[in-house]
Amino acid sequence: MSITVISGAVELGLIFAILAMGIYISFRILDTPDLTVDGTFTLGVAVSSIFTVNGHPFIGIILSFFAGFLAGTATGLLHTKMKIQPILSGILVMTALYSINMHVMGKKPNISLFDTDTIFTGIRSSLNKNAANLIVCGIIALIVFGLLYLFLNTQLGMSLRATGDNEAMVRASSIDSDKMKILGLGAANSLVALSGAVYAQYSGFGDANGGIGMLVIGLASIIIGELIFGRRSVLRGMLSAVAGAILYRFVLTIALKLGMESIDLKLFSALIVTAATAIPAIKHYGEKRKALKCAE
Repeated sequence: MSITVISGAVELGLIFAILAMGIYISFRILDTPDLTVDGTFTLGVAVSSIFTVNGHPFIGIILSFFAGFLAGTATGLLHTKMKIQPILSGILVMTALYSINMHVMGKKPNISLFDTDTIFTGIRSSLNKNAANLIVCGIIALIVFGLLYLFLNTQLGMSLRATGDNEAMVRASSIDSDKMKILGLGAANSLVALSGAVYAQYSGFGDANGGIGMLVIGLASIIIGELIFGRRSVLRGMLSAVAGAILYRFVLTIALKLGMESIDLKLFSALIVTAATAIPAIKHYGEKRKALKCAE
């Protein structure tokens, strides 16, 4: 593979590492299946695109973060206050976000950002495109990683982690677990939207259907990383999510180089998640058969 191809895989890996860290909060820390992700990723794309077209790319990035937080909060409120199952809550918000995203984008299915100033424009004037993209994506991913790690080690962050580990114990400790869930889902979706915002400016266009399959991509990144690095601590879990996102992009790049069609990438992603998730069951089955043979 050429340097350009490798650089592109790392750049996309860093962007989707932000997505993976968001999904890590909901699926690993809160232990809550949140299907809002596909909608909030597109929400980030929509907000970022519309502000970039109007000459405010950095404001678009910031507002995408807060828009994602509001979307995640809506899911949390439906789940905790309306007593709707988390999966259904996510589906409801995700469905509503499709219409909201279309309105944000001015009822256009896509927005072109070519020949428009983005967060990458300034540094691209000083360095070549690949180096500039890598630096910007790396800085954003590093900032998100550092702030998230610091937050999860504050008293509020530890309360959030405790809610996912043992909600009954948290309630007994006079901590409002509902507020923790709302906060966690808000934080998770804010990072997902941020990932979408950066991706839109990186790719040069905003697509109203760009979020389809992002949940699977995030899960694939987390699972691949955990298979290699484990998740015994929060730090290791976060590092696994970041490393898994980059490795996942390399796997896709290699698959495309070997002749896989781009329309098959979603199927390939689903198969990766299925295979990785099934590994513990396969191991258990193998150990069981081995024990039966020894007993004979």
